[in-house]
Formats: sequence, C-alpha cells, structure tokens
Amino acid sequence: MNLSLQLLSSMLPENADAAIIISNTNRRYFTKFVSSAGYLFLTREEAYLLVDFRYGEAAKNQADGCEVITFTELGKSLEDIIKKHHVRKVMLEGSAFTVNDAEKMDKLLSSAGAESIKSSALDTLISKMRIVKTSAEVDKMITAQRITEQALTETLKLVKEGVYEKDIALELEYKMRRLGAEGISFDLIVIAGEKTSMPHGVPGENRIKPGDFITFDVGALYQGYHSDMTRTYALGFADDKQKRVYNTVFEAQKRGLEAVRSGAVCRDVDAAARDYIYQAGFEGCFGHSTGHGVGLDIHELPFVSSKSDVTLQSGMVVTVEPGIYLSGEFGVRIEDMVVVTADGCINLATLPKELIIL
Repeated sequence: MNLSLQLLSSMLPENADAAIIISNTNRRYFTKFVSSAGYLFLTREEAYLLVDFRYGEAAKNQADGCEVITFTELGKSLEDIIKKHHVRKVMLEGSAFTVNDAEKMDKLLSSAGAESIKSSALDTLISKMRIVKTSAEVDKMITAQRITEQALTETLKLVKEGVYEKDIALELEYKMRRLGAEGISFDLIVIAGEKTSMPHGVPGENRIKPGDFITFDVGALYQGYHSDMTRTYALGFADDKQKRVYNTVFEAQKRGLEAVRSGAVCRDVDAAARDYIYQAGFEGCFGHSTGHGVGLDIHELPFVSSKSDVTLQSGMVVTVEPGIYLSGEFGVRIEDMVVVTADGCINLATLPKELIIL
C-alpha cells in the first residue's frame, strides 16, 4: 500500500475490517488512477482496485499502492478478498453509495459472509486526510490557476459591444484546453448586465453592451485538481453606483483575505468580509458563503461560512469570494484561491482586482 492508503487503513475503527470506496475523486486520490467506475477495497493488510475489462490494462499500468483485479463477476472477486482477509464488517463510502447501490452491495457482501457499515464515518476519515493539501497537490492547483489566468487574459481581448455571453464562455473554455487543461472546473459563468445579480447565472444569448458589468467565474482542471477565480469587469464605463458597489466588495475581500491564517475559525473569516458589506448598507445582498475548500472537488471542506466552526490549518486551500447582488440591476463578486499558512495565506491568483474598464 502507498502512504495514503496505509494511513486510512490505520484510521479504520475497531468495528471495521475493511472499507469500500467508489467515488471517482476518492479512488483517484488514493490510487492516482482515473476511471469512471471501480471499487477500491481496503483491508488492514492490503488494498485492491477492482475494475471491469474497460480499465483492466490501464489500471495495472497506472494504479499506485494497490493490487488490481479485473473482474468478470464482482461478487466472486469480493468473496475471494473477504475470505482471504477474514473480513466481517465493511465500511461503505456513505456519500457515494445510492440506496440502490447500497442494497446491491449488501447482497454481495452477505453472500460472501460479511456485512456493511452504513454511515458517514468513512467519508469523515477521508475528508480529514484530503482537507490539508500536500505541496504536490498545491503545485497542480497553481498550474490550473495559471492556465485560467492566461486564458482569461487572452479572452478579454474579445470582449466588446454586441458579443454574446455564451460565445465568450466557449472561447474561454477552448483556450483553457489549448493551454493544457484537461477540462473546466465547472460550467463557466460569463454573464453581463442585469444577469450579474445572479451569483450562478448561466451564459446565454445576452449581448454585452456598454455600461455592463461582466462577471467571469472561471476555473481549469489540471491533473484532477481545480482552480477557482472570479473577476468582475465593466465595458466602456461604470457609473457612481457601480463603482461604490465594486469598491465595497473589493475592500470586503481584502478584509477576508487578511483574516485567513492557521488557527482562524471559518465563521470569523466569513464575518470579516460579510460585516463590512452589511455595515456599508448592503445587508441581505450577500447571500452565499465567503468561501470553500478546493482540491480534487471544486467545492470541498472546509466551508468558509457563518455557520462553520472549522479551524483553518496550514496547507488548506480555500477561496475568499464575497459579493453584492442587487436584483434587477447588477452584481459584483471578486474571488481568489489561497493556501493557508501559519501567519496568513499565499494568494494563488495574480490578476489585478481593481476595477478595470474594458
């Protein structure tokens, strides 16, 4: 087993002999192998990656820290492992198993003389491992961030009056892939004008016009790891109200970033940004969390929200993304992705945040 699998094995509770992991991201985290299906079966002595014929050859060449089994009958392969290691209780990855999946697994385990443990306990153990990033993981996220920034910088040259939001979004995704991204982190948000008051608006056939704010919430995927960044620009000009809102968000984000450090509680980081926005007269106009963890998933622990009592630790990667959204008018969001350190944070974003008029 590799070190990550050894660590998880050592963390299994006394009432569990083994664990089954089926989510794509967690299988990838532990084995470094990418597939859309498979079962990582972890005992206290050994780890097995069970895949079907589609992935057998690739898994044997690429999977790390586990024995690869190409199965024809999943139940038979599970039974062989269970008997070899005298397994009686198996933890299931609760967040990944649907009700139907769990019922099917119950039958397979029962036929082999074992039974499942259905709870969130395994998910909690894995989250504790993934929440603090290694330097190798951070390096991949930095690469994803640089791809994002270069693609956005090039795409901004195409923004002009009359251009469709959806065309800008498509061009941005194309440039990311040309620069080495294996994909986009999420459906890119490129929206303009009144639509910017919707935090997760969808690019469409809205033509960009002078005086519009344009929100770019974008991210690239590199070797499984995500980047996440938001910038808000204006086309041609911005009026006094737009400038006031923008500068309020700009200062709120600065305060949020200054609050990030190892030992800080997430709700306090959220308050640093949120309180400033509310005190500026925009209470009720900032309805989402100030940030979230990023890694193999675009949204993962910890969540930087008013309800989170999680304490930040060095090596965690989080976003800081306050915003103000005025329904029927416009919205502004500024987002950076940062690495938590002992005395603050390292900002992975390098693009300027002062209001830019395109």
